[in-house]
Amino acid sequence: MEIIHVSAECYPVAKAGGLGDVVGALPKYQTNSGHTAKVVMPMYRTKFLLANEWEVVHKGYTNLGNWWFIYTIIKEKTNKLGFDLYLVDINGLLDREKIYGYGDDSERFTAFQIAVVDWIAAWNHRPDILHVHDHHTGLIPFIMKYCYRYQHLQDIPTVLTIHNAEYQGWLGWDKSYFIPAWDSWKSGMLEWHNNINPLASGIKCASKVTTVSWSYLEELRYAANGLEALFQYERGKCFGILNGIDTKVWDPETDTYLDNHFSIAQRQEGKLKNKKILCDRFDLDINKPLICFIGRLVGEKGADLLPQAIGDSFYYIGRKMSFLILGSGTHAIESQLEGLQGLSKSDYSVYIGYNESLSHLMYAGADFILMPSRVEPCGLNQMYAMRYGTVPIVRNTGGLRDTVIDFGDPGGYGIRFNNAVVGDITHAIWRSVELYAQEEKMDEIREHIMQLDFSWETSVQQYLDIYKSLVPINA
Repeated sequence: MEIIHVSAECYPVAKAGGLGDVVGALPKYQTNSGHTAKVVMPMYRTKFLLANEWEVVHKGYTNLGNWWFIYTIIKEKTNKLGFDLYLVDINGLLDREKIYGYGDDSERFTAFQIAVVDWIAAWNHRPDILHVHDHHTGLIPFIMKYCYRYQHLQDIPTVLTIHNAEYQGWLGWDKSYFIPAWDSWKSGMLEWHNNINPLASGIKCASKVTTVSWSYLEELRYAANGLEALFQYERGKCFGILNGIDTKVWDPETDTYLDNHFSIAQRQEGKLKNKKILCDRFDLDINKPLICFIGRLVGEKGADLLPQAIGDSFYYIGRKMSFLILGSGTHAIESQLEGLQGLSKSDYSVYIGYNESLSHLMYAGADFILMPSRVEPCGLNQMYAMRYGTVPIVRNTGGLRDTVIDFGDPGGYGIRFNNAVVGDITHAIWRSVELYAQEEKMDEIREHIMQLDFSWETSVQQYLDIYKSLVPINA
């Protein structure tokens, strides 16, 4: 099969979160399975763009409402990522340094989607599957079905994967003219709660819909930021497929970001060497359990609870542990976390910003990773952490529930808590301190979690099964 993935992110080209990791890995494993998987994404001004060789494969001319524009499709020449990578360049609109955060993001991603469909419409053949990801590409199934110019593409099956339903790409009806001339009788396929809702449209119009964990699919039926009734109505075509991780990128024996590699057999000394680097760099006590948080500093991730949870842990448990925070996000949360720095007694530090190499070192050197998320569709950090022998402390939600079993339960190996509140977090931190003191038990858990299989192979087959249900048998 020929599978075209359309996404706003793809690691290592441009990444803001788990979406980028998934789109950077899934097509590679699909290609390894004997299929032809390709990725199409916007051409941002990134280091990857400047560091690699490209060729122009198509130039087109289309419109966003009254604005007609030229778009260019370029292809990476060397198959560096293990699959064909195409970038869409729209001068002045997509060629920016950041992925998101501009006042005209609606125009940017709508134009991107139109350009992708316009390009595919010019092909001499048809791909077997068009796989779109999140709201940034959610209008594509509608455009292919109901925009007059592209209705000859309506027989191409589409799959929508929802990585995070909190963000839906809402547009006012005053921007409906952005979409190429469409059948006005089908306005209901765009609308949700009196707005154009690209994610809702994708759910309605796609052939199949997937979410990135089983539990998240269930949660969306009662907590989907306004889309609960739609998920109930469309449940027959929705499937939960747990994300995998790229075990070649995330491997403590070969990780290119680490100076001190280690295997399962070398877990104790290997982790200690990496922990020492972290503790020396951030003035932390190496003898205390090191608890890390890596991610966006936003309410969705429970990051707003961290300052009080850390303070309460020091007050009620005692300064028996160290904390290291890596991330960026809401200014107020950043300021609060930076404000704690002056109170450190070699047991707290924070790095505000994005730092890929530091994140790898933290997975390798930390004893625990804390994920107090209010919403976590899948979560990859806990899988990365376990690959490096770092024990997850997670809230019992979404993909965290599906991948972490509490060590107090049969076969358990992590620490889970039920509510995204300070009291539950500090209690979980207390449990981690108690576990760390049990050296033999801690080592048994490390050995076990480093052997857990979170690779893509199982997930890839589930995606392929969905594709095969949509295409002719001889495809």
